Amino acid sequence: MSLSRRHIIYIVLVSGAAVICGALGGFFVALTRDLPQIRSLGSFAPAAITRIYSADKVLLAELFVQKRKPVPLRLIPDYLKQAIIATEDNRFYEHPGVDPKGILRAIIRNIQARDYVEGASTITQQLAKTLFLTPRKTIMRKLKEAFLAFQIERRYTKNEILELYLNVVYFGSGAYGVEAAAEIFFGKSSHELTLAECALIAGMPKSPSRYSPLINKSLALKRQAVVLEQMSGNGIITRKQLKAAKALPVDLADQKESSIKAPYFVAYVVSILDKALGEATLYRRGLTVYTTLNYAMQKTAEKAVMDGLERLDRRMESQGLLQEGPPQAALVSLDASRGTILAMAGGRSYEQSRFNRATMARRQPGSAFKPMVYALAVDQGFAQNHVLWDAPVVFKGAEDGQDWIPNNYSGEFKAEMTLRQALALSQNIPAIKLLNKLGPTRAVHFAHRMGIESSLDPNLTMVLGTSEVTLLELTAAYSVFPGGGLWTKPFGILDVLDRQGKSVWRAKLQKRTVISSEAAAIMTDMLKAVVMEGTGQEAMRIGRPLAGKTGTTDGYKDASFIGFSPTIIAGVWVGLDNHGTLGDKETGARTALPIWIHFMDQVLRGRLCQDFDQPEGVVQVRIDASSGLLASKDCPNAVTAVFKKGTEPKRRDRQGPERQFGGL
Repeated sequence: MSLSRRHIIYIVLVSGAAVICGALGGFFVALTRDLPQIRSLGSFAPAAITRIYSADKVLLAELFVQKRKPVPLRLIPDYLKQAIIATEDNRFYEHPGVDPKGILRAIIRNIQARDYVEGASTITQQLAKTLFLTPRKTIMRKLKEAFLAFQIERRYTKNEILELYLNVVYFGSGAYGVEAAAEIFFGKSSHELTLAECALIAGMPKSPSRYSPLINKSLALKRQAVVLEQMSGNGIITRKQLKAAKALPVDLADQKESSIKAPYFVAYVVSILDKALGEATLYRRGLTVYTTLNYAMQKTAEKAVMDGLERLDRRMESQGLLQEGPPQAALVSLDASRGTILAMAGGRSYEQSRFNRATMARRQPGSAFKPMVYALAVDQGFAQNHVLWDAPVVFKGAEDGQDWIPNNYSGEFKAEMTLRQALALSQNIPAIKLLNKLGPTRAVHFAHRMGIESSLDPNLTMVLGTSEVTLLELTAAYSVFPGGGLWTKPFGILDVLDRQGKSVWRAKLQKRTVISSEAAAIMTDMLKAVVMEGTGQEAMRIGRPLAGKTGTTDGYKDASFIGFSPTIIAGVWVGLDNHGTLGDKETGARTALPIWIHFMDQVLRGRLCQDFDQPEGVVQVRIDASSGLLASKDCPNAVTAVFKKGTEPKRRDRQGPERQFGGL
């Protein structure tokens, strides 16, 4: 006898409900299976030490919670508590641990911005993540975070949660909790903080590595202003108080001398691992971090920078310029084929300024940017004996509708000259005309392919290095030339192991082909000409095959030299943080190149002397450096130049050079 339709529907519904309940139960078990117990939340304490090593097995730093001094909520200033709530969780006292309204608001703003511009984690969720979870942004992690937040809210009062949060949240520079932050940043107890200081500290948890005033004071002050505006908008302070707090100077405490080796590099590594693993894992889980740094090279880099700055200090003092502030310098060195960071100096003193000028500062590279444009030309088929016209030129309406009349640094014009000679002597007019021929927009796209990540303005001044870039990205872009046309993203971390020796994080090697190996060999040869025949001739005293390019900006505000051997690349920048002048004639050749020479001369000693590789598709031909034609036996300007097979010059002509410039 068949079942009635009602019975069938009943069986289906019961079975469906059982499946759904089973699935939900399984999901709940999966969600809560590895969640920690929160009963001992208040007794949470840091665990093991994380150690960072160089590639040559030197201990660079030990990371642990150096400063964690819990204080009761009643001793924490109201302004600091209110600033944290206004900034991190405006509805803290209203929601049960998760804020649905905040989530909806964040979704709407992210959709409007077409980007992730606002999160929705409450203070309770942040506490759960900081103490118990990893920072990986996955759906399951967010669900666990929410579940833990509900548990915490059930067991503790709002004030207890706030007190715990304020005592464990990371503010950067080794400071956990508000008391440690007040001591490290301002040299006082938290109950002594002013409104302005409270706002500055309250802005840091969003991104401790970015908003610490010890790392980037100007960015910290911008964040402080945002916090003050939020406090004013919430009625916590008046507009008068807001203006007064913004106007107050920020007096930071003197920092104790660091025992960390290669501190700028260590801070760079920590900022990467902070984003990848989170502060709790990094500072509490006893990791072992193996880096790419060569400590012997690092010491040479630091010595080269300091010696160079001391010489510059004396020259600036003789001109009465030191009152502008002490000049700064940065040096970064990479393995030419692997992209590993071998050395990094971010300034003259980490104790005086933690701002890393090798990775954080965006400055104009001057003529050190020209190889980006010349590489595009070579990639498009221009031979290095292609003739350009160096003569006065006017670009109508080029700058905001005004005529632009560029000039050479020397103020002189050399008429016809080859690509090789124009780059070696760093003449501006031929480079500008070349970019005009190629197209600025195309050059921007090409520079990005070469690893320039900073924004570039697609105009003719770009070839003169007017768009700001970081020293690290510019130095890495040069890796395309000795690397056979291959760009490798620079990296400083090889492996991160947990206490059981299991790898928990590794750098992902990123490479891409930018130009052909033939074009890379031609560009390397042209940059060798800078050293042998042009503005970088001082480097010839090292006595090895070297290539590179000088860079100087208007008013002698920035001086740089980026250069390489077949195995090592190094970039040097010198300038003032306030963009003041270094002094008359303080060019890349005079100011940055000596630092580069000091470094490269030392690190290449004892290494096998080798020349740059030549792919099968190129030939070497003796040419006249001025005309670009085949050189006669008695030619006084004869040089050996690299050409792609089939493009080398075939004739000598005493009547003049081959007419290849086509109106450039």
